[in-house]
Parts: sequence; structure tokens; C-alpha cells
Amino acid sequence: MDYYLAWLIPLAPLTAAALCAVMSLMGTGKQTAHIPVWIALTISAISSLLLLGRIDVNDTGSIFGGYSWLEIGRLRVALSLQLDAISLVQITVVTCVSALVAFYARGYMKGDPGFARFFAVFSGFVASMAMLVLANNLLVLYAFWEGVGLCSYLLIGYWYQRPAAAKAATKAFLVNRIADCGFLVGILLLWRVVGSVADPSEGTISRLDFDVIFNSLPSIAAQYPTTLTLIACCLLMGAIGKSAQFPLHVWLPDAMEGPTPVSALIHAATMVTAGVYLLCRMSPLLILVPDVLMMAGWIGGITALLAALIALYQHDLKRVLAYSTVSQLGYMFMALSCGANKEMMSAAIMAALFHVATHAFFKALLFLGAGNVMHAMGDEIDMRNFGGLRRVLPVTHVLFAIGAAALAGVPLLSGFWSKDGILALLTQMSHDEARGGSFSVLLWTGYATALLTAIYTFRAFFRTFYGVEVIPKSAGSHAHEMPVGMIWPLVILAFGAAFLGLGLAPTGLLFGYLEHIAFLSLLQEEPHGWSVPLISGCLCLLGFVAAWLSTRPSWKGFSLGGVGRPFATAGANRFYFDEMYAFLIVRPVEWIASLLAEIDDVMVDGFWKRITRIPNAAGKLVRKTQSGVLSNYAGWMTFGVIALLVVVLWGNG
Repeated sequence: MDYYLAWLIPLAPLTAAALCAVMSLMGTGKQTAHIPVWIALTISAISSLLLLGRIDVNDTGSIFGGYSWLEIGRLRVALSLQLDAISLVQITVVTCVSALVAFYARGYMKGDPGFARFFAVFSGFVASMAMLVLANNLLVLYAFWEGVGLCSYLLIGYWYQRPAAAKAATKAFLVNRIADCGFLVGILLLWRVVGSVADPSEGTISRLDFDVIFNSLPSIAAQYPTTLTLIACCLLMGAIGKSAQFPLHVWLPDAMEGPTPVSALIHAATMVTAGVYLLCRMSPLLILVPDVLMMAGWIGGITALLAALIALYQHDLKRVLAYSTVSQLGYMFMALSCGANKEMMSAAIMAALFHVATHAFFKALLFLGAGNVMHAMGDEIDMRNFGGLRRVLPVTHVLFAIGAAALAGVPLLSGFWSKDGILALLTQMSHDEARGGSFSVLLWTGYATALLTAIYTFRAFFRTFYGVEVIPKSAGSHAHEMPVGMIWPLVILAFGAAFLGLGLAPTGLLFGYLEHIAFLSLLQEEPHGWSVPLISGCLCLLGFVAAWLSTRPSWKGFSLGGVGRPFATAGANRFYFDEMYAFLIVRPVEWIASLLAEIDDVMVDGFWKRITRIPNAAGKLVRKTQSGVLSNYAGWMTFGVIALLVVVLWGNG
């Protein structure tokens, strides 16, 4: 039974994607293409939930074989599924949130000419993500890693007629390819070293199966320590790109050009958490190179603080949420850095996964709430052009408030438990003799980010729903609350945003999946553990007050005289990262490309063009001898006979 449930998770959305693709090609399904996707994702979600309760997570997990994908000599690569605590938590979040987003998307995309195409790619995206999470082999994981990248390109650029959407999709694709090249190098290096330490007497092996990799790690660490560090750095590079960490964070905010359900799908539980999942999955390898984990923590800390500062000055509601996602992913990377202490690796993994789970619900809720605002305002999403919408969108106002409070870390909501769990873990690690100083810096970076998160979250909430009611002309007749079909998925997400953390952290529910980071156990281990929620709660309250004051008519944002205004301008322009990359990378590459094109045109193509002119010139020269005058032909024949006689006589001496 478990075997069939496991394979239903990826195969159901894959089948739905194929059906919707056929509908799109045939020009049908403009009203019904969502139905197979709804059914498939519901099946996947139910299967995930059933397996979550059926699989014994105290062992190493269960592997369900599929079929042999590649077999060359002693090498064998099979499509198999691995179900353990890590993959089950991740896939349950992915399928449940994706299903709710799909239910919402039907109302949002209704009437769009590419309705069937949208749901085909949407379902293909979920299928790729499911296989990425459940894969038992690193090469198979990479194959579907690229599948997720391809589907995200198609979804971000869904409205490809818009130049901004096409540009954003291309940017996301290229930035991820940079990171994926590093990931691929790491896989190839791992392939080589695992093969070199494998026992020839074992017969056919699957070099990149996770159990084979992990069993080979002691030998690899002893024989190839430098290569192992390089492999870990390459894997981290892949995770940085997919999870939009500094300095490759620039693609994710631009992904807002896709439809709002796409933003919720990518930002909440699927694509951007793939990098976090990769680091969790490869933790037995990373634990042998703690310096790489510390590097991940520093990158996460920089990303969290930087993205929070940028979000503070954004006017586009969806961009505020996008930079919030980047910042929260930084928290997850900081959590994983605690694995630099081998004894804390399990707690670090579960802390990151806990935040993945809670973040999925409240961030999907916020994005879909922003979609309601955008839909009601006639596609207007700039907060400077609307306000005071709590009467126009009363239900969305309440649901958005729950999501905002969870994101800001209001006590007892889900974001409070998972975020403070990470802060508590960092607090505990700050007492580590070897790396306590580094973790202290990361801890205070986390606190600073928590304050900024509360400010920009509540500020966006107040600007959207409070103050003088302003409705743009583009709203027209759309300025009203959304229908029930677009509301009830948000209600379920709001329930998760409010109570998921409370159900998991202090109670230890879900069969002990997250027992290692049960929030109260951390508090009991830490002598001054209650300082974490106390400081966090005070920062949340301070952020709420600051956000409320900043939206008063007497205040003008956060530009404080001549000192604050330049910083605010830089923040509004995302600290000019795009311009800097354009100046340092894009333009030099374009200049080199144009130079090479000129060299190719003048020297390479020019040389061969001149070569090709020789037969033409020779032909023209010979053509002059073919005049059609018999006397000329007779003269040439006479000349030829005389020339032959001269040659013969000269040869005979």
C-alpha cells in the first residue's frame, strides 16, 4: 500500500500535466483544465498525509524502487523513492500548499486565454518538485532540479507578451544556471570519488544513491579531504542559487512578473526551499566540512538582513513579500549553520524544516491575499495608489492580518515558534567554545532581521488596509471582495499560519517529526532560554509601533532628513545590485560577445568568404575561353598540340 501511495505523489500531477498539455494543444479546456490538476494534487496531498502517519521515522527510512533509468557496466541509476523524516515533512508541505494554491488559481486565472497551458505547467512544476524531494539518487534529484527550473521559467514568463515578464523569466533562468553549474560540478566530483573508493566485488553499484554516498563518506574523508570540501562548496552553490541567497538573490523579486498563484507556489513551499532541502538531505556530507556550514550561515545572515532592509523601502506589495521570502530563507540557512557542531546537526535540520513548514502557510496566505488586492484593484499593486481597503476587502483584510502577524512573529502564531526556535538554537550555539563568536553575530543579525520584518510587514499591512480609502480608476467594477472559491483556500492557510506552530512546537505532535527542535525543550536546556521569546516579542511590538507611526500622515516613511534619505533611496533601488551586476558582468560580457562576433565576422567568416570566392573567380576566368567562335577553339587546339610536342621533345632530351 505504501508503495502505491508513494508513487502516486509524483505520478498524479505528472498525469494531470500531460492531460492539460493535450487540452492546450487542442485548444480545449479553457473552462475545465483545472479539474484534473485539482484531482491530482488532492491525491498527492492525501497520499503525503497518509504516509506521514504510516512511515516509521525512527529508522533510516523506506526506499520504494521504480525502474532502471541508466545501466552502463557496473553503474546503475534507478528511479526510486526515499521516504524518511526529511522527505516526508517537505513533500507534505509541498503537496498541501500546492493543492490550495491550485484551488485558488482557478478563480484568479478564469478567462485567461492560456488557462489550460497555465495548469499544465503548474502541475508539471509540482510533479518535478515532488520527484526532487523523493528521489533516492543525487543524479535523479538533479534531473528534476532542472525540471523545476524549466517549469519556473515557463510560469514566471507565462505572460510572455509583456517585456518585463519575458525579461524576469530569462533572468531567473540564467541566474539559476550559474548556480546549477556549480551543483553539477559537485555531482561529477562526487561521482568520481565514490567510484574510486567503491569495492569492485560489490558488483553493480549506484554511485549516486544516497545510501552509497553516505556509506562511502568515511573513506572519502580520509583519502580526499580537499575534494570533499570542494564538493560541499559546489552543493552549497547550487542551494544558494535555488534558494535566492546573496549574491544570487536578484532573480526572485523579479519573479513577481508571473501570475500571483505562481508567486505563491514558488515562494511558499516549492522551488525556493529546494536549496534548503538539498542541504538537509546532504547533511551527512556537510557535517564533515563544518567550515562550509558556517559559510552557509554567514551567507544566510547577510541575505536575511539585506533583504529585510530592501523590503522596508519597497512600494510594490508583492515585492515586499518577495524580499521577505529571501530574508526568511536566510533564517533557514542560519539554522543549518548550527550543524557545524556535529551534535546539533539533527536539531539544525529540524529547525530549518520547521520554518519551511510554517513559512509555507503564512507566505502562501500573504501572496494570495496580495492577489486578492491586485485582482480587486484592477492589477494595481503599488501601495502608493491605493489604501484603506479594509471595508472593500473585509475578509481579505482579516486573513492578511493573520499572515502578517505570523510573519512578524506575533507570540503563539506559527512564525513565532519556528523563528524563535532558530533564534534559540543560535543562542545555544553562541556558547560554543570554538565558534561562539560567529554564532553571537548571527544571533544578533537574526534579532535585527526580526525587528525589520515586523516593521515592513505591518507597514505594508497598514498602507494597504488602513488610512484614507483610495481606490484607483483601474479597479472599475472589480473593487469588491473575492468570491468564495478564492477565499476558502486562504482560510485553510490562515488556520495553518495561526496554529501549525502551536501544534508542532510545544506539544510534539506529528509522531515526533520535529521533536529535536521542540521549542520548549530548547528553552529548558538553555538557562536563560526565556530571553529569546521575550526579546523577540518586544521587537515585534516595537516593529508594530514603528510601522503604525511610519504610516501616519505626519511621517514620510523612513527618510530621516539628509542622513536617512540617501539610504532610503538606495533601499528603494534595491541597493543597486542589478545596476552593479549590469556594470560588472552583463555589459562586459556583452562587449566581449560583440567583439568576438566582430572577429568572427571579419576574420573567421571573412577568411572563408574569400576562400569561396576563388572558384567563382576561376570560373569567370575560364568562362572567357568559351566564346563560341570556332576559329578561337581551333587556335587553342593548335596551341595545345604544339605545347604537348614541346613537352614530349623536351622530355626525350
